[in-house]
Amino acid sequence: MKLFARSRDIDREIDDELRSHIQLRADDLVAGGMDRAAADRQARIEFGGHLKHKEDVREAAGIAFLDALLQDIRVSVRALRKSPGFALTAIVTLALGIGANAVVFSVLNAFVIRPLDVPDSASLYQIERGKSKDGAQSYPDYRDLRDRNRSFDGLAAYDFSRLALDSDGTPVRVWAKSVTGNYFDVLRVQPFLGRFFHASDEHGADSAPFIVLGHAYWHAHFYDDPAVVGRVVRLNKHPYTILGVAPPAFHGTLLFFNPDMYVPLINSPELGAGNAFDVRSTHWLFQTIGHLKPGVTPAQAIADLNAIGADLEKTYPIDDANMTFTLARPSLYGDFLGPVVQGFLLGLMLLAALILLAACANLGSLFAARAADRSREVALRLALGASRSRILRHLFTEAILIALVGGAAGVSASVILLRGLSAWQPFTRFPIHVPVTPDATVYAVALLVTLASGFVFGGVPVRQTLRTDPYEVVKSGSIVGGPRRIALRDLLLVAQIAICAVLVTSSIVALRGLIRSMHSDFGFEPDGATIIETDVSAAGYLGDAVPPMQKRMIDAVAAVPGVEAAGSIDQPPLWAGWSTIGVFRDETTDLRPANEVAQPIHYKVSDGYLRAAGTRLLAGRGFTAHDDAAAPRVAIVNQEFARRLFGSAANALGGHFKLRSGLRVEVVGVVEDGKYGSFAESPKPAMFQPVLQTPDSSTWLIVRSPRDPQQLAQALRGALRGVEASLPLTIETWGHELNSGTALFGPRMATASLGVLGAMGAMLSVTGIFGLAAYSLSKRRRELGIRMALGAQKLDVLRAALGRAMRLLAIGSVAGLLLGILASRVLAVIVYSASPRDPVVLAGVVAAMALLGVLGTWIPAQRALSVSPLMLLRDE
Repeated sequence: MKLFARSRDIDREIDDELRSHIQLRADDLVAGGMDRAAADRQARIEFGGHLKHKEDVREAAGIAFLDALLQDIRVSVRALRKSPGFALTAIVTLALGIGANAVVFSVLNAFVIRPLDVPDSASLYQIERGKSKDGAQSYPDYRDLRDRNRSFDGLAAYDFSRLALDSDGTPVRVWAKSVTGNYFDVLRVQPFLGRFFHASDEHGADSAPFIVLGHAYWHAHFYDDPAVVGRVVRLNKHPYTILGVAPPAFHGTLLFFNPDMYVPLINSPELGAGNAFDVRSTHWLFQTIGHLKPGVTPAQAIADLNAIGADLEKTYPIDDANMTFTLARPSLYGDFLGPVVQGFLLGLMLLAALILLAACANLGSLFAARAADRSREVALRLALGASRSRILRHLFTEAILIALVGGAAGVSASVILLRGLSAWQPFTRFPIHVPVTPDATVYAVALLVTLASGFVFGGVPVRQTLRTDPYEVVKSGSIVGGPRRIALRDLLLVAQIAICAVLVTSSIVALRGLIRSMHSDFGFEPDGATIIETDVSAAGYLGDAVPPMQKRMIDAVAAVPGVEAAGSIDQPPLWAGWSTIGVFRDETTDLRPANEVAQPIHYKVSDGYLRAAGTRLLAGRGFTAHDDAAAPRVAIVNQEFARRLFGSAANALGGHFKLRSGLRVEVVGVVEDGKYGSFAESPKPAMFQPVLQTPDSSTWLIVRSPRDPQQLAQALRGALRGVEASLPLTIETWGHELNSGTALFGPRMATASLGVLGAMGAMLSVTGIFGLAAYSLSKRRRELGIRMALGAQKLDVLRAALGRAMRLLAIGSVAGLLLGILASRVLAVIVYSASPRDPVVLAGVVAAMALLGVLGTWIPAQRALSVSPLMLLRDE
């Protein structure tokens, strides 16, 4: 409004200035003896055209350009209001493309581009070890790296613990981040309330009974009560004092994981994490982080760490392995999540860009057809003296207007979706949040993409407009030109259909793989099994008290009516994490890590686990109650383990292998291979040891029963309450745990994302095919009328009217299918059994693209067949 007011003010100033000049000249003429009327007339004649001078001044002041721009905007708005169908189609098409890109880029920005919300995040790095880029360190290794490095301004470490918090007499499970005493100091974070604990608060094991609450947990469970500072609560039945509350934006350095509280790492033994502080071979610390000192480059820091690592390998040749280091940003976690998540997000970004490209191709085709339909209008304007640049400017103004409205609609829809994603908690067992709320970077990129899209599809009819001959158009009523074998609209449609075929192929491959994953052989049978998750340390059971407690729990659930089998495992297969252990052949005497034969996934199970889990024992025997701490060490291995160490399952029975500690273990049984870390993994070695020989407080009870799951859960809860009332429990069917857990999360998200993008691509392809078919039909109505009048059959008419569109559909579909088959190979990393060579996939893609062709040409075909030849001949 200020711009318009300023324009009116300048107009008045120009008029006043021109009148002043004319008046002064008239005054001079009157002073020379001329009468007033003649002087006024003579002054105006000498001054020349009033409007010409005014326009010159306005152009010099830049107002003429603004006027022309406003005029173009008004004309464009009127033109779009006359074609609401075209305007709505264009806006919705662009909103889909820009909205998809805004959502995907916002997720990519949150996980990859945007730095952590901690002070001086540019200098913060996490230390990764070995070729696998494992972030885990042993506590002695961490201590050496912390004290001996010269590159970091302090190093902190942390791990995660699931504890039982009792603040009101009712224990609840919470996720705590166990951190070194210098954690908050290293990260340079200040408390929101109270204070943090520091390294000076630690004086040996279990010496710092303190808690710092996460802000979200303080808000949700303590209702923003500032008096909580200094309050004593119980963690795993041990008293702890709440020292303070972390700031609202601070959730640690693992981007997606929001812990409920922070506890000193030095108290881990008391909280049930065992006592591994002096065991250099146990890499249990989740992550080590620190700020580089000013002036130190990452390359210098890596060289410094590697020098320390080389010395540790010489000093502790048995305990230390892979003591070479790299640095990474601490938003994601090494090879465990980093490359997989980043690769998937970049792939989604590429697919979203293809969606936008398809939208621009669609709009380019629509704008080209619209320019052809408005050829008489353009010709008349050219004949009346309008410049081609002015007409092009009008076309671009119309395109930019559509782009801005479509972009605003797409971004608005994406903001709503992203806010829902930010509040979404995909796993009930974990404090996982997806912080994807858009920021200024997302909005800026969306604006740039919007403007670029407008220029891209708005520029499609430029050549068509520049080649327009006003005389020929006015004479013939349409653009006249020589025959063209391939039009720009055809190329755009082929590209659009190919993009759609890529998306449809990828989405069907992902869906097919997901279905196979859910019905594949896991190495256990989740149907008919109920799983109970707890940790006996949460009720204060540690050390030698753990096995008897677990035995009482198993006996209690086995006595529930209808239970056929019951057993325990420290963590079930396809759970969020797993542990490995290095093994050596029995004849090996040099037990350094380089001589390991394998690093199998390691489970600790009770004697009834195999039957309860439905894992088939192929050879040998299962565990018994006699396989306790006093008996020789035994293990049950899977087929892959047997092949790697013994050549076959038959050779494995009765054979021995060694652990890194030198302990000999006898193989007493061989079970089937299974899936342990993910559905997409290649066969991995696995071993099961008796929990009586390797106690662990983490307890997952597997209960097999044909009873109704809800009734069974109530009975199981009651039985376990009778054993230990303060033990927090989570009870659900094993199938539900798999479906809602981390194992299927990646495949589900991949399938859902590709399905949405595939549906969007299909919608754009339908409109593109419809636009080309309708345009082709409108330009050949006279020809079709002649054909029908001469006796052409309906099939011949349809072939003439829609043959070009269907040929382009076939070409684009074949090209997209081939590209989709190549691109779908990447999905095998995320979605188990995702094979693009599956006949069902190929048939599904062919059927989907044929359906799109039918939908896109149905209305034009009906129009072609519903009008009589006489009406067609009379048209135009």
